[in-house]
Amino acid sequence: MDRTERFYRIDQLIQERRLVTFAELLEVLEVSPATLKRDLEYMRNRLNAPIVYDRRAGGYRFDRAPAAAGGQYELPGLWFSASEIHALLTMQHLLANLDPGGILTPHVEPLMTRLTALMGSAQDGAEEIRRRVIIFGLGKRTLSLRHFERVGAALLRRKRMIIRYYSRGKGEMTEREVSPQRLVHYRENWYLDAWCHLRGGLRNFAVDSIREVDILEKRAREVSARSMDAVLGPGYGIFSGRRIRWARLRFSASRARWVASESWHPRQRGDFDAEGSYVLEFPFSDSRELLMDVLKYGADVEVLAPQGLRRELVMALDAARSRYPPDSAT
Repeated sequence: MDRTERFYRIDQLIQERRLVTFAELLEVLEVSPATLKRDLEYMRNRLNAPIVYDRRAGGYRFDRAPAAAGGQYELPGLWFSASEIHALLTMQHLLANLDPGGILTPHVEPLMTRLTALMGSAQDGAEEIRRRVIIFGLGKRTLSLRHFERVGAALLRRKRMIIRYYSRGKGEMTEREVSPQRLVHYRENWYLDAWCHLRGGLRNFAVDSIREVDILEKRAREVSARSMDAVLGPGYGIFSGRRIRWARLRFSASRARWVASESWHPRQRGDFDAEGSYVLEFPFSDSRELLMDVLKYGADVEVLAPQGLRRELVMALDAARSRYPPDSAT
């Protein structure tokens, strides 16, 4: 913990506890008594911190008397850790793109203001952080918030819905009665996990593919978290199911150093082989999303198992070759 962080910790402890003993400060900050004395003196004399020692109570507290002219108490700028700045920027990014100028804006604005204030405690302020640290959202689709709000209302009220759903994969529209279970924000898009009464099982639906929503006055069917995770949780990516298989991929030595530090699945296993390639294994059930991610690596990845996944990859490559045949003139 550096000096600036200690100043913030001291301020936080006194604000929360109202009165903090010297021993308590030493225990939390893990510094020597001499260092703590220098920190308290610096905060009083240089930062105008209204810290006083209450002899009767035996601890430090903030003086309730108004500050003298020119004596405004202000802590120095604090830079955030990588995880903290990512969390703050991700939250701002998510909220800013959730409903720009729409029906949720009045409800989101107070939180956005609070996040801006938090980032404003950094040395160069919130605007400078946003200008210098950028988070890109790839693969984001346009979201119809009109349906998002109604889906969210049915979810929280535990009501069934009739939805008209457009399946991009099949290019067809179906009408479903569903019991909403949870909303999932994944790869910059929103999905609804729900019990589909038409199919008699759990399904997930892209919220932006829902064309119409009619909330019914019928109690939603409840599905336990364990059942949800058993069907939608164990496999790779957002598309999952009960039939779990294990993918085994080998990445070339030139890509191994990057892939070895990537997280593909919580239960993944991986190791380098004698040739410097990286062999990665993880469970999956639906191959659609997995194949898209594998194809991004081109010649730098080989599907070792299962054979079914190898065949699907070969079929996908053959289809691509038929659409884009090599130039016969070369």
